Amino acid sequence: MKKVHSQTPRQTVAELDKYIVGQADAKRSVAIALRNRWRRQQVPSPLREEIAPKNIIMIGPTGVGKTEIARRLATLAESPFIKVEASKFTEVGYVGRDVESMIRDLVELAISMVKEEEKKRIEGLAAANAEDKILDLLLPPTPATHDVSQGPAGDHSFMLREFDGMDTLPARQADTSTREKFRQMLRDGKLNEREVELSLNESHQMPMVEIMTTSGLEDMQSSLQDAFSKLFPKKKKNRKLKVPDALDALTKEEMERLVDMDKVMKEALRRTEESGIVFLDEIDKIASKGGNSQGPDVSREGVQRDLLPIVEGTTVTTKHGMVKTDHILFIASGAFHVSKPSDLIPELQGRFPIRVELHALGKDEFVRILTEPENALTKQYVALMETEGIELEFETQAVDTLAQIAVDVNQRTEEIGARRLHTVMERVLDELSFDASEREDGKFVVTADYVNRQLSDIVEDQDLSRFIL
Repeated sequence: MKKVHSQTPRQTVAELDKYIVGQADAKRSVAIALRNRWRRQQVPSPLREEIAPKNIIMIGPTGVGKTEIARRLATLAESPFIKVEASKFTEVGYVGRDVESMIRDLVELAISMVKEEEKKRIEGLAAANAEDKILDLLLPPTPATHDVSQGPAGDHSFMLREFDGMDTLPARQADTSTREKFRQMLRDGKLNEREVELSLNESHQMPMVEIMTTSGLEDMQSSLQDAFSKLFPKKKKNRKLKVPDALDALTKEEMERLVDMDKVMKEALRRTEESGIVFLDEIDKIASKGGNSQGPDVSREGVQRDLLPIVEGTTVTTKHGMVKTDHILFIASGAFHVSKPSDLIPELQGRFPIRVELHALGKDEFVRILTEPENALTKQYVALMETEGIELEFETQAVDTLAQIAVDVNQRTEEIGARRLHTVMERVLDELSFDASEREDGKFVVTADYVNRQLSDIVEDQDLSRFIL
C-alpha cells in the first residue's frame, strides 16, 4: 500500500519554488494541507476518521499561479488529481454535467495511475516472457524431445530406455545451448532485421452508443461499452513484424495479462479516498451576486447546493465501486472580480476554512518567471531551437524589456498575468521560429533592441496590441 506523501511543509515549498515564482502564502497553505494528510495517517483510529481535510480557496486574478500550484502539489504528492471548472456543472434538472462526475473522473485517473505503476513493477517479468515467446518463434522446440520426468514415478527402466533409444539428454542440452545463443543474439540486436509472425489481440471496435441525457446518467455510455466489451470475445490477428517491434508488442500484451486488475481497482479506490485532490476552478462564477437569482444566475445556487455534500463528505457511486469523499482535498480558486467569497452559500463557505490571496505579478516577478524556474520560458525556447542546431541566447536587458512590455500590455488591455509572457515571447521569436530550419549561422542572440524592433509597432498601437498580444 502506497504511503501518503511525508515531506515537511518547508520541503514542499522548496519544491514548489522550483516551478512557481512568488505566492509564498498560497504555497504555505497547500504545503500545510499536504502535511496534515500525513499527520492524519499517524493518528490512531477512531479519531483518524474524524479529522477532515482543511479545504482551501485561492483568491486572485488569472495567470498568477493558482492552477499551477495545485497541479505541482498533486505531482509532488503522487496523488490522483483532477482540475474541473465549476461553471461547467449545473443543478440537477438542467442539461449539463453532474457534480458527482468529478469523483468518477478522479477514480478513472487513479486507476490509470495505479495501473501504470503496476506495469512498471512487472516490466522485467513481462519483458522476459516476451523474450521467451520470440525465441519460441525463432527456434521452435524439437517435437521429438520428450521430458524425462514424464515417466512413471520410480521407473528407472523408463529413463534408461529414453537414454538408450532416443538419446534425449544430449538433444535437450543442444537445444538449450542453441536457445541461449539465440537469446544473446537477440539481446545484442543481431536479429533486429528478422521478421516473425505472431498472433496478437485485436482491439475490438465496440458499437458506438451515444446517449443524450441529463446530468446523472452521463457515464451510461462508457458503462454500456464496457458491457459490450465483455459480450464480444477478443479477436486474434496474425501480424508480421520485425523482431524489435514484435518484442515491444508482446511485452505490452504480457503487461496487460499480468496486471491484477482487482488489486489495481482496490488500490485506486483507496488512493482516491485517502489522497485525491480536486481543483475547483472558477468557483466565483457560481457565486450569486447580491442574492440576484434572475436570468443566468438561476442555477448557480443550485450548483453550490449540489457541491456541498461532495465537499463535506458523501458516498458517490461509480462503476468501480463506492467512493467516500470525506477525506478528498478540495482546492477552489477564483478571481472574484465581480462576486466575493461571502457571496457563496454559508454552508459551502464553511467547508473552505483556509482562504489565501494571490497577488498580481509585476515586472520583477516576470523577469524571474522568464529565467529562474526549471521550466522557464527562455529555457524552453533554448531547448526548442537546439533541435534545429541553433544556440539561442537571451541578454539580461532583453529579458527586462520582455517583462516590461508584458506588464505594460496587461495594464492597458486585460490583466492575464504570466500568460501574457507566452504571447509576447511567441511574437518576439516568430521570425526565428519560421526561419530556424534554413538558417546557416549556429547562434542567435536576443537583444533588447531586437525585442523592441519586433514589438514596437504592436505595443504603440493599443488597438492592435489588444488583438495580437
